[in-house]
Amino acid sequence: MNNLIWFRNDLRVRDNSSLVEAVKGKKVIGFYCFESSYFEPDKFGFKRTEKYRAKFLLETVQQLKEELEKLNIPLFVYRGNTVDHLPSLIANLNINTIFLQKEWTRDEQVILNNVKNNLDPSINFHEIYDQFLYHPDDIPFDDFKSIPDVFTNFRKKCEAVSKVRPIAKLPPKMSHENLVVNETEIPTLNELGFTNFSTHVNNAFPFKGGELEALKRVQHYFWETKKLGFYKKTRNGLIGVDYSSKLSAWLANGSISPRTIYWEVKKFEREIIKNQDTYWLIFEMIWRDYFKYVSLKHQDAIFKIGGILNSIYDPKINEKNKHTWINGLTKEPFVNANMIELLETGWMSNRGRQNVASFWSKELEQDWRIGAAYFESMLIDYDVHSNWGNWMYASGIGNDPRNRKFNIKGQAERYDATGKYQRLWLQKTLF
Repeated sequence: MNNLIWFRNDLRVRDNSSLVEAVKGKKVIGFYCFESSYFEPDKFGFKRTEKYRAKFLLETVQQLKEELEKLNIPLFVYRGNTVDHLPSLIANLNINTIFLQKEWTRDEQVILNNVKNNLDPSINFHEIYDQFLYHPDDIPFDDFKSIPDVFTNFRKKCEAVSKVRPIAKLPPKMSHENLVVNETEIPTLNELGFTNFSTHVNNAFPFKGGELEALKRVQHYFWETKKLGFYKKTRNGLIGVDYSSKLSAWLANGSISPRTIYWEVKKFEREIIKNQDTYWLIFEMIWRDYFKYVSLKHQDAIFKIGGILNSIYDPKINEKNKHTWINGLTKEPFVNANMIELLETGWMSNRGRQNVASFWSKELEQDWRIGAAYFESMLIDYDVHSNWGNWMYASGIGNDPRNRKFNIKGQAERYDATGKYQRLWLQKTLF
């Protein structure tokens, strides 16, 4: 059998279930496409992938290609529309089975269906859920419709009943007979429509994309600095590279699996310390799982103005508000500092995200989807489920039973009492 692995948001060789299954074939190749639609403007006018995530993605795919080569598996890389490249590749190389991570959100489904409609029906598709901490087959709910609408109920049941699966072993190197001619090249940042840029001196996420970079970050945060042992105490920080794990970007494009992180936390707990801080990183990964299950349950409702509650949401859309929010020109210095950090680096802290989202949807009363789309464009660690789930949560049309509104000034006083963070990004004395 000749197998193809269609990489999407699972850009790794370690703990990759599709890869483990695919290497059982006679010949194996990888496929990745820089899909045009992900680099075009959305309906709100934002380029769906801006330069920060584009660069991180290029670095990730480059490293994936190199790691696959060590296994004698070529990665065919294209730019454009998957449907214009994948069917002909499958025909030319006599592929029988396609292995891929199962995705269910709208755009991924459209791309997949377009490909299937252009293939011989005899081609097998083997889709695998591989982005979860708790696999869908292992959670204590009858079906996705019965997923609780309150996170705590979901978490407690899963923690009581579900087990995290072991890490899949790295498959053996394929025979040299597996090798096929591959003349495709990874595009440049310029070819994706961007100019080169340098990392901002104050960047809290100065990291490169790729599986080995993710593992290096785990090594640093867990073992070299042992900062994992203080995670809960520092995770609301705003300045520097080590106030939080910063693993979200690698998790988002699948260059590290949540299982890999989980079992490394467990090793840390055995060998160094087990406390509320170490648990809290797992707690945050359960949140990540939860938003994936929310989107499995509610499907396209996560993109609709009324959210999963189908609420009456009547925003006061105002272009001036959009301009001031994006450019950090609002009446709130704390919001401004966070928005400028995002604009300059493609990164924002968790604390910052909650505040600027609350300000946009609750104070300015603007369309929450514009904020979510802007984050999709700008964030290095954009994940469709977490982004749209968190924005619904912050906007009162998602999974927050209390529908809270942040007191921005109070938040600034609590988390940036000296104003150091605000001065860092606003470049002037505020106090």
